[in-house]
Amino acid sequence: MKNVLVFAAHPDDELLGLGGTVRRLVDEGVIVRAVIMAEGITSRADKRDEAVHTDLIELQKDARMAAQIVGYSSIEFCGLADNRMDGMELLDIIKLVSHYIEKYNPDTIFTHHHGDLNIDHRQTCEAVLTSCRPVGKYNVKRIYAFETPSSSEWNFNYSEPFHPNVYFDVTDTLEAKVRGMECYRTERTEYPHPRSAQALRSLGRLRGSCVGYGMSEAFMLLRECVDKSIRGGVSIEKNKSVL
Repeated sequence: MKNVLVFAAHPDDELLGLGGTVRRLVDEGVIVRAVIMAEGITSRADKRDEAVHTDLIELQKDARMAAQIVGYSSIEFCGLADNRMDGMELLDIIKLVSHYIEKYNPDTIFTHHHGDLNIDHRQTCEAVLTSCRPVGKYNVKRIYAFETPSSSEWNFNYSEPFHPNVYFDVTDTLEAKVRGMECYRTERTEYPHPRSAQALRSLGRLRGSCVGYGMSEAFMLLRECVDKSIRGGVSIEKNKSVL
C-alpha cells in the first residue's frame, strides 16, 4: 500500500470513517488523498439555492484544516448536490470518480459502505465499485469500505449491515481524528451523538476490543487482487496489504 485514494460523500466523512488510519498510513510513508463528492450542508436549507454560499466556503476551509491534521496530501471537492446524488445519472458520478482514479492511479481505495442510511454514501460506493471494474489495465489492488458514525449504524433496514473483516490498529493515531473533527465548526457534536469526540473514542475502543488492540478502525474488504512475483523461475503469490 503506497498510494491511497479516499472517496467520501461529504466533508467530515473522510475523518469519521478512517481519520486514525489515514494518520497512521501517512506516518508510515503512504500517500493518501481525499475526494469529497457532495457539498455537504446545503441539504439543511429548504431549497439548495437558499443555502448560504459563504457557509460552503467555510466548510471547505474547515475540511482543509482537518486534512492537515490527519495528513491528507490533498483534498478536492466535486460540489455535487448534498443528499441529492440519487437525483443524478449514476453514469455521471462514475465518470467523475473514474477521472480521479485515472488522475492519481491509486493502488488502494477507501469508500463508504453500501448499506449506509445516507443515499450519497450508497451512490458513492456504487460509483467507486463500477469505476474499479477489473477490466483491461487497472492498478487498484484493494478496496475497503469504512463505517460512518451516524449513518452506518442508523440503517435499521439491516439489508446490508456493516460487518468488518479488517482492523487497523490506531491506538497511537485515533486522537488525530478527534482533533480533526474539532476543526468542523458545523459538523462537530456533543455526546451522546455518534460524531462526538467521546463516541468516536468509544467506537475505537469497541473495534479494538474485537481484535486485541487498544484502539482500532474497522473496514470491510470489498476486493483484493494478489499479484505474483517471479523468483528463480518460481511464481510466488504475495499479499501486499499492510495492516
